[in-house]
Amino acid sequence: MIVKKIDFAKTGQAKLIKGIDTIADAVRSTLGARGSTVLIESSEHIGGITITKDGITVARSINLEDAVENLAVMLVREASSRTADQAGDGTTTAIVLTQAIIHNALAVIKDSDNKIEIIRAMQRASDDIVKELSKVSVKVDEQSLIDVARISANNDNQIGGIISDAYNKVGVNGVVTVENSDGSDTYCDVSEGMRLSRGYTSRYFITDKKTNECVLENPYVLVLNHVIENLSGIEQVLADVMQKGRSILIIGELSANVLNTLNLNRARNGMKVCVILPPQFGWKKNEMMEDIAHVTGATYFSEDTGDNLQLVRMEDLGRLKRAVVSSDTTIMIRTEDTNDTTAELVEKLWQEHQNSRTQDFIKERIAVISGRVGVIHVGADSDIELKEKRDRVDDAVCATRAALEDGVLPGGGVALRDIKIKPQNDNVSDRIGCSIIEKSLSAPFNQILDNAGLSKPTKPFPKGRGFNVNTEKVGRMMDMGIIDPTKVTKTAVINAISVATTILSTNAIITNVRESDR
Repeated sequence: MIVKKIDFAKTGQAKLIKGIDTIADAVRSTLGARGSTVLIESSEHIGGITITKDGITVARSINLEDAVENLAVMLVREASSRTADQAGDGTTTAIVLTQAIIHNALAVIKDSDNKIEIIRAMQRASDDIVKELSKVSVKVDEQSLIDVARISANNDNQIGGIISDAYNKVGVNGVVTVENSDGSDTYCDVSEGMRLSRGYTSRYFITDKKTNECVLENPYVLVLNHVIENLSGIEQVLADVMQKGRSILIIGELSANVLNTLNLNRARNGMKVCVILPPQFGWKKNEMMEDIAHVTGATYFSEDTGDNLQLVRMEDLGRLKRAVVSSDTTIMIRTEDTNDTTAELVEKLWQEHQNSRTQDFIKERIAVISGRVGVIHVGADSDIELKEKRDRVDDAVCATRAALEDGVLPGGGVALRDIKIKPQNDNVSDRIGCSIIEKSLSAPFNQILDNAGLSKPTKPFPKGRGFNVNTEKVGRMMDMGIIDPTKVTKTAVINAISVATTILSTNAIITNVRESDR
């Protein structure tokens, strides 16, 4: 039996706060254009060292000895991870905000009788902040795209130019991914490809544990609308693929037993395979699967039309140059020798469905089959430099995508600093809750100045104005090219308030008793 230890009220909360402060103090120094790097002992790289300015990398490296303090670290790490997953950037901002909210709240509601009402008011403020950010958000143009990429890449003009150029080439329907280069140069290749909102059906298919992705080089593609209950139907074609030393991407529904068999073959026999579910459902699934088969050059096998899986042969398989499968997306890069009739298919779809009620779905199909994929190859002179540079490029790519999706805001912490929150109800609890959040929103702005060695202004700045910490000039942030993706800022705020209010409302912490506690 595992013995449990319980920490109540002030004692437990004090430990949680200590854990919050530990992770926040380690991460916040990286914020902004003049933020510092962090040196991490790591077994992932040659020499056991990681040098990074990436907040999520720092956060994920921290584990504390005290169980309660470590729970706080885990909560903050979860908030930063959610921010990274949802927006690709903004993890440091989320952590800085979390710390600020907690300390500002404790100064006010430590012994308050209406603590829960105040916390609820703080939670409601989250929606108001998102609305206010949407009001000041503007769509990106070519220059702002460059600015977002540059800023997210730690003011690296070269990387900013490469990323913005990649997105301009792939268009709104395209995808930009990142991988390591064989040399020291950083560059971008653009290929025909597509992106599906489906990920791997089993984590056992993962080939790259650092990125949690399954990467298949020159894979065959099997496209089928069958629920495969056993392998007998496709056993021969899988054996042929293995004999050729190639990999295969299966798009279809497989039973748990079949998946387990494939996982076993992968572990024992080195089978290079990944399975994803078909995109969409019902009649839409058939349409999308036919499109995928068309683009990859595969034969589409469907039980709806009586197709027999026993007849699947190598010549029925499609081909790709590369497939990158994560937990929720699949990126497929087409081979150069694929018979390209995509333009004809797109034209046919438009002609057949020009006046159809399903135009939105047709647009989605066209976006999938006519998309392009930009691959940014990150190069460096050493493994340590490559890791740090790769982190910056990953963040910048995600931030640029977020900017395309939801626009941009004045950067440098200014957009959050300028927000004024009105209480929804005219009572003390709401006023206190809104005041706590509003005061905390200046924390990223102040931290950026602190990291740059600049003093906080004695008088409030006009709305939209702030510091360019590189030039130490004051002006309109948008005019100076200092901008943040709206989606990143929104996501950071939402997750920060969520974690902060969770910790503030905690009264008991239950942990396993360690040897050190006995």
